[in-house]
Amino acid sequence: MDVREYLRPQMDQVEAFIQASLVSDISLLDATNRQLRENPGKMLRPVLTLLCAGALGQVNEDSIRYAAATELLHNSTLLHDDVVDGATERRGQPTVALLLGGTAAVLVGDFWLTKCMDAILGASIESNRVLHIFARTLGSLAEGELLQMQKARRGDTGQEEYVRIIYCKTASLFETSAMSGALSVRATEGQVRAVGEFARLLGIAFQIKDDIFDYTDSEKTIGKPVGIDLLEQKITQPLLCALDCVPEPEADAVREKVVKISDNPALAPEVRAFVLEHDGVRKAEEKMLQYISDAIACLEILPETPEKNYLKEMARFVGKRNY
Repeated sequence: MDVREYLRPQMDQVEAFIQASLVSDISLLDATNRQLRENPGKMLRPVLTLLCAGALGQVNEDSIRYAAATELLHNSTLLHDDVVDGATERRGQPTVALLLGGTAAVLVGDFWLTKCMDAILGASIESNRVLHIFARTLGSLAEGELLQMQKARRGDTGQEEYVRIIYCKTASLFETSAMSGALSVRATEGQVRAVGEFARLLGIAFQIKDDIFDYTDSEKTIGKPVGIDLLEQKITQPLLCALDCVPEPEADAVREKVVKISDNPALAPEVRAFVLEHDGVRKAEEKMLQYISDAIACLEILPETPEKNYLKEMARFVGKRNY
């Protein structure tokens, strides 16, 4: 059975909670929120919360609240990201920033963020600790974005900085989703740490896969044009793997090209060709698969349940997905 079908009753509760949370008597806000929920995306983070809760106990009202909170926070950050990035399309639809302007998009994102906090504060099990975890993630999201901006200007992103950036921007919320699910069912500290580490590694693998798409025919599979990351001067895993294969002077020359791409976009195909020539995509895939393998190993201390098996399937899906 597909995981979404397995979780359908619980996911319906999460969706109903989100919909009720976003109701507003301000017609512009209410209409915008309803439109955003018409195409909710993969909802991987609530799925992760519910699976971790179910693997370690019985899903309850607080599990639903924390699952909804992860989706509310995720979408809040997307609304803000679209303003930062100047994005005109999200999930195949015009962004709020395009339709209503950046100011409105930021305010709608802020509204979703407050509803995230309300969802957590209304819980009775470990709500204070979960709130602290979410707050830490908010800080990580901001730090990751700023570190990426700093590194893009300098072109000096290394492996350590890259992993920190993708932890902050992606894996931190995966980690929070898993830990909040475990905490909602009063899991042991060892179990909370285990699912948190599983989700951290999974989130890193998930972002590496996204970064691989930038060097493949992603437009045919996920609707994302090839080379967007390069045009934003981002040095990601495929490029890092390729840079490791050449002498330092040659690597420095490629990094210099990345820095200049914003002024000279014609350099982007040259950098992409360099990555493909030096097998950067395949080597990045190997790193991603190692993260997935390490993530699955973290689940060994969990009891044998359908949810544990679905968590393993979820990890394998990350490596195989084409969207």
